[in-house]
Amino acid sequence: MGWVIATLIAAAAQTARNATQTGLTRAIGTLGATQVRFLFGLPFAILFLAGLRASLREPIPALNVTSLSFTAMGAVAQIAATAVMLLVMQKQGFGLATALLKTEPVIVALIGWAMLGDALTPLMLLAIAMTVVGVLVMSGIKGRLGAAPMLLGLLAGGLFGLSAIGFRGGIVHLETGGFLIRAGTVLVVALTMQTAILLAWMAVFQRAAIAASFRVWRSALLAGFLGAFASQFWFIGFALTSAANVRTLALIEVLMAQGVAISVLRQKSTAQQWVGMAVLLAGVALLLRGA
Repeated sequence: MGWVIATLIAAAAQTARNATQTGLTRAIGTLGATQVRFLFGLPFAILFLAGLRASLREPIPALNVTSLSFTAMGAVAQIAATAVMLLVMQKQGFGLATALLKTEPVIVALIGWAMLGDALTPLMLLAIAMTVVGVLVMSGIKGRLGAAPMLLGLLAGGLFGLSAIGFRGGIVHLETGGFLIRAGTVLVVALTMQTAILLAWMAVFQRAAIAASFRVWRSALLAGFLGAFASQFWFIGFALTSAANVRTLALIEVLMAQGVAISVLRQKSTAQQWVGMAVLLAGVALLLRGA
């Protein structure tokens, strides 16, 4: 169950990364904060791959058209998803935005089944449905959001889902190498694509945002490291199992945040939140049983 460990590590790192990026959005704007995770994350991803290459003594897999196509799809979808996510967070707050994004596994399961032939059993569908419902119940979204923020949140979740499928497709279509070296290779390729796309766009339309990101380089480096670290473990998860399994288990991130709120911040949970947590945990347990 290596994918379970990888996913839990990735979820914890991503929670920290998202919080850091939210602060950067206020300082340098949405697009500036979006490019930070790619531009400042790429050097760390290269270091990770170099470490894997040296420790595993495996050659870096040769790229092919199919792998590159899937990776490019994932790279572009993730750029768009990150920008929409930061916009939702800026307008609606970190907690509600995170909850809205967690409708993603439903989309991931359907696209993964259609494009990659990933398994989609009735048990898995039930587990995905339970976890998503649990998150939505915990967040108490009903009646608190208008149609536009809700649609933006769902759009971000769908784009993140498409990016997960693209990255898994890029990894599984590499013809050589173990799962670790393949995951590291696709991560570097994806971040290289994303950095080039965003830098080209910003050089034409928002040069000031590039300069601003270097003025807050300490926070940008932290966001870049956390982003690359989280992505490395997401990609390891994608190399080991379907994207739907990984992204469904990732919903445990919401439960982690709730645990911190209760134990560290001494916040009290409502009966609705306890019900949501119970449904979420039952869905995760069902997923692990059927995986």
